Amino acid sequence: MRGTFSLGAVAGVPVRAHWSVLGLAALIVVLLGDAVLPRAVPGLARGQYWSTAVVGGCVFMLSLLIHEMAHALVARWCGLKVGSITVWGLGGYTEVEEKAKNPRVELVVAAAGPLASVALGGLGFLVLMIIPGKSLTASAVTWLSSMNLLIGAFNLLPGAPLDGGRVLHGLLWWRFKDRSRADRASARAGHFVGTTLVAAGLFGTVFAGWLGGLWLVLVGWFIVAAARQELTVTIASAGLRGMLVREVMTADPDRAPAWMTVGEFIGKTALTSRQSIFPVVDLTGAPIGSVTLAALMAVPRQSRGVTRIDALPTRRPVRAVEAGGEATELLQPAGGQLIAVVEAGVLVGMVTAADLDRIVGQAILRAGPDTAD
Repeated sequence: MRGTFSLGAVAGVPVRAHWSVLGLAALIVVLLGDAVLPRAVPGLARGQYWSTAVVGGCVFMLSLLIHEMAHALVARWCGLKVGSITVWGLGGYTEVEEKAKNPRVELVVAAAGPLASVALGGLGFLVLMIIPGKSLTASAVTWLSSMNLLIGAFNLLPGAPLDGGRVLHGLLWWRFKDRSRADRASARAGHFVGTTLVAAGLFGTVFAGWLGGLWLVLVGWFIVAAARQELTVTIASAGLRGMLVREVMTADPDRAPAWMTVGEFIGKTALTSRQSIFPVVDLTGAPIGSVTLAALMAVPRQSRGVTRIDALPTRRPVRAVEAGGEATELLQPAGGQLIAVVEAGVLVGMVTAADLDRIVGQAILRAGPDTAD
């Protein structure tokens, strides 16, 4: 996801935040400080409400991170590789770089997040047993506990890409012993759930004057879009089945040697190449990143003769896949702008975002309309 910044790492898992999370945090603080707390405990100074609201907002964001950390830790416990966690304006996303090997793994990984949220909610209500009932702290804990229970329940709605959709997918996969069938069914369920939320949100906003309906519309729209994307990937996977990465990659692309200066690379390669992005390789030929024409143009002319490719701050990391691997690996998330294709660790090809669009389109055509039924 673009527009993110690093928050460090938790238990070895990189944690990032999208800029939209700032809007969510501000919304929670305003909701607590201007509405929830003054109604629950009236008559106090505004500073008390707002200071409690800020703490409550931080705890709320922490609870979202705990939800995602539960997914990540259980996935690692099940032997799956976890790339990162991203918190954003509609919640969070855990990037699991491998598909579950069986329905049981998918079920436990998917259920971990909602169960963590429900556990946080239950813990909050236990804490309320030792906190005075009419205090600001008790009111904040009550709201936070209720929200965690709501988040847990909402995420169990049976439609991809919600956690409930993953649970549904695991159950269908276990029942029918057919992963592709489960893919299609859970994606369609997600489309139905998302459409229902959009309709409910529009009805609440237009006919009941309920501003919260706008949030439902936004969430529903996101679910519909994500479900459609998942269905597309499912159909494309059917079209790529049996094909190898080397059959669809761009072979022997122009490379950017890490040790070469920007000026030398521009003169020798960039000005005559048909590429707009180049894999960066080290002395062994292994891919260590990528660089775009835009990144090269950003280097001042007077600095191009002394600035090495591997010193560019805009050099991006790449994901590497084996040329002899299944082409369906290219459809995994976190492909980025460029996927490096290697043999024995040496770059032999690449797949760009534009290539991936072409590959997916061709795979859908190859799969035929029956696959989408």
